Amino acid sequence: MNNKEITLAITGASGAPYALCLLEQLVKKQFTIHLLVSSAAKVVLATEVDEQWPSSPEKAQAFLQERFSAKPGQIVVPGKNDWFSPVASGSAAPKTMVVCPCSMGTLASIAMGLSDNLIERAADVVIKEKGKLIMVPREMPFSAIHLENMLKLAKLGVEILPANPGFYHKPETIQDLVEHVTARILDHIGIENDLVVRWGYSAK
Repeated sequence: MNNKEITLAITGASGAPYALCLLEQLVKKQFTIHLLVSSAAKVVLATEVDEQWPSSPEKAQAFLQERFSAKPGQIVVPGKNDWFSPVASGSAAPKTMVVCPCSMGTLASIAMGLSDNLIERAADVVIKEKGKLIMVPREMPFSAIHLENMLKLAKLGVEILPANPGFYHKPETIQDLVEHVTARILDHIGIENDLVVRWGYSAK
């Protein structure tokens, strides 16, 4: 394990382009990514970006390595119940995890401390080990239940970063909006990026 390892979980909320953009940037920044993908997330990926990801972890890993021009072993795809994965153990898991996009079901399970699958267990590990957990919820509107769960997690030090793009950089495309949210996620991980023009600065 090193400080250039990270866990990225993709769940079944709308917002697949955010996950793809973030994954692409993490690969470019030479991170090793432990990628956790829910069954619902694969449905959303097929619906929103017309991508069919293999169901087998081994085939998915090979597919994503080629898709993102990653180095061998840079994208690690464990099965959803692979309890021998490093992310399931406090002594081996990366200290940083992002759930993007984060469904309200996943958020609720993590807030309750459930560990019924590897995504939930990985998040539980990061919380108990006092690492950095960033959750990117994508829902509208938020119910009182959603808000209470987010508040509970925020009090534990989890960063709640909703997928709310800004418009001060005058976006011209959907990708511009996606990159704005991705840039904010990278900022909170501590990864330098130039995806968007910063407030108060002019484009070069």
